[in-house]
Amino acid sequence: MRFGKLDISTLENWLWEAACSIRGPIDAPKYKDYIIPLIFYKRLCDVYEDEIKKLAKEFGSEEIAKKLVAKDRKLIRFFTPEDCLWKNIRKITIGIGEKLTEALRKIAKENPKLQGVIDIVDFNTTQAGERIIDDERIHRLMQILSKYRLGLNDVEPDILGRAYEYLLRKFAEGSGQSAGEFYTPREVGFLMAYLLDPEEGEEVYDPACGSGGLLIKSQLVLKEKKKREVKRPLKLYGQEVNPFTYAMAKLGDISLGGYNRAGVENG
Repeated sequence: MRFGKLDISTLENWLWEAACSIRGPIDAPKYKDYIIPLIFYKRLCDVYEDEIKKLAKEFGSEEIAKKLVAKDRKLIRFFTPEDCLWKNIRKITIGIGEKLTEALRKIAKENPKLQGVIDIVDFNTTQAGERIIDDERIHRLMQILSKYRLGLNDVEPDILGRAYEYLLRKFAEGSGQSAGEFYTPREVGFLMAYLLDPEEGEEVYDPACGSGGLLIKSQLVLKEKKKREVKRPLKLYGQEVNPFTYAMAKLGDISLGGYNRAGVENG
């Protein structure tokens, strides 16, 4: 496992390797449907482990920290049962699609905010009597995604947005749609955020937010402008009609963490 923040080039090469690992049974535009939820799952587990280690320094041991967290979930962002941790699921080689899906649904059950977000994909689903993505490919994909830590100090807070943007841009043409119809270039998103010039505590609303890129960039621009910790974060509002894209926006919203956001709605 590698440490240090991922630069854009490394991130894109990593995502391309992940996409190539499931090449074959899945249409290219659908790669993101399987890769993005797993990246979020990986980040969720890495952040959880970071938070446990931080609590362990305060209370003496990880064992004590985990017992405290089990009783008081407010000590951490999201609770992850031990048997659902990435490091344990990736060791499975038989029935991994079923076990992975069960783990994600269990995490969602433990954390209501993640329901309809982390559990949107059934990795064990079949089509015409055959698995869409078999256990061997899932296992290989998880091994590739295990190359980098995605904890609090390992990646930029908008890691999911960057990953989603890359995969969307890479495979937009393959889906028979123009990239411009679904994908707003990162530079354009930041330009719009700079033009908005948000101030602390203000509200930003995007009525067709897609994966939430503009909302996230607005908060990042505010943080950059202040050059210090933002005491009154933006209140971000968004709507998105596509259920999967909505889930991606929620993933990005949750991944940023610690901001006073109003949230994203589907519809």
